[in-house]
Amino acid sequence: MELAFIGFVGQKFILVGIIFAISLVVAMYSTYAERKIAAFFQDRIGPNRAGPFGMLQPLADGMKMFMKEEIIPTHANAFLFIVGPSLAILTACIGSAVIPWGQQITIAGHVIDLQVTDINVGVLYIFGVVSLGVYGVMIGGWASNNKYSLLGAIRAASQNISYEIAMGLSIIALLMLTGTLSLKEIAEQQHGWHWNIIKQPLGFLIFIICAFAETNRTPFDLPECETELVGGYHTEYSSMKLGFYLFAEYINMFISSAVMATLYWGGYNYPGMDFMNNLLGPTWGPLLGFVILFGKILCFIFFFMWVRWTIPRFRYDQLMDLGWKILIPLAIANIVLTGVVSTVLRHFGY
Repeated sequence: MELAFIGFVGQKFILVGIIFAISLVVAMYSTYAERKIAAFFQDRIGPNRAGPFGMLQPLADGMKMFMKEEIIPTHANAFLFIVGPSLAILTACIGSAVIPWGQQITIAGHVIDLQVTDINVGVLYIFGVVSLGVYGVMIGGWASNNKYSLLGAIRAASQNISYEIAMGLSIIALLMLTGTLSLKEIAEQQHGWHWNIIKQPLGFLIFIICAFAETNRTPFDLPECETELVGGYHTEYSSMKLGFYLFAEYINMFISSAVMATLYWGGYNYPGMDFMNNLLGPTWGPLLGFVILFGKILCFIFFFMWVRWTIPRFRYDQLMDLGWKILIPLAIANIVLTGVVSTVLRHFGY
């Protein structure tokens, strides 16, 4: 019994390490992809000197971050100044714990779950982690003792609170159809072509707009608006503390993409999955599902970047109006419409 428990814990530690490593690598190379995509849209070349095609540029950037001097402003709260970026990167990483990355995989007779933990309130866990993320921004902005940082932190808090409401309401309509808060069960219900995007297109549209706001991506990057706030909540940060904030944004983008792919776009499911599992066996079949999920995530990341270099940022009053006057009423209307349609269809036996 003890050996089985130790093996289970060891298996989970390995899975956590792999997911953590993948998150960091994706975040690291998202910076490279962002610069290349920006260069393409602006008719430039982009990074091309560090290694072939500039592929080593993220490593050079990371080395630069590590080697720069750590500066803490004289009048800053030193303890909270360190806690802010630490909390931001922590909350960004722990969101991946409940995401199902694939079906069970069999290696040397051992069945392994490609999910750290399957809790029955996985959706609430994601929302809890997202809500905690704003504390890292708020603490960092306040502890800097800089008016621009404080304004950026206040903007971030009000923006996140406003858009979390619409995001939560958009999920309620989805939960009415699935009847569960477990991300694993939601993914399993989308087997084949039964993807939730077909049933909830409006809910997905609201969710992805709110995801842009929650990750502070253009056109909702008001908390770090360079034209008004110099750099926003991380104006006073340097070295790896600044790196943590930048990494947290890209990891949040990765996790948000994984959540959207799981909730609405079938997760690791794809048409012909059962046939491929029988053809490839219990090891390579589920791994193909993981690759499919990863492909969906990369498509969402590309969309995040495409929007950033295509659409200008909103004014702050436009940002608030969109959240409170448009998205929240739309999300409520979506809930009512979902309830009515579900009741009618159930009445007629569908």
